Amino acid sequence: NEGSNTMGPEPGCHFSASRTRQILQATLDSYLEGVCYSPDSCSQLCQILADLFLSKLKDVNPPRYKLVCQVVVGQSGKQGIRVASRSLMNPNTDNYTSAVFQNHSLFAVALVHGMYFE
Repeated sequence: NEGSNTMGPEPGCHFSASRTRQILQATLDSYLEGVCYSPDSCSQLCQILADLFLSKLKDVNPPRYKLVCQVVVGQSGKQGIRVASRSLMNPNTDNYTSAVFQNHSLFAVALVHGMYFE
């Protein structure tokens, strides 16, 4: 409707947290299987994964959504870790999801926020 000033996404055009989570998990599983933790390449691995996620998610999510991706990679061991994220979101249009991977050597946490941009 050309003359309307509709606020928010069209019906059915929301960020899909479940579809995004599936993509995150499948990517983590396939990319990190058999990978060993290296403190020298950990930073680069985080950047590569974040770029890969955004590239894969760009075509799956509706146009007016901005995606923010955070990736944490660390060495598997007996240590604990807590990852937290805070944001100001509109519960009617915005959402987020995450996925976790762990093998004998490393763990990874991927978090993606989908925020509607008017």
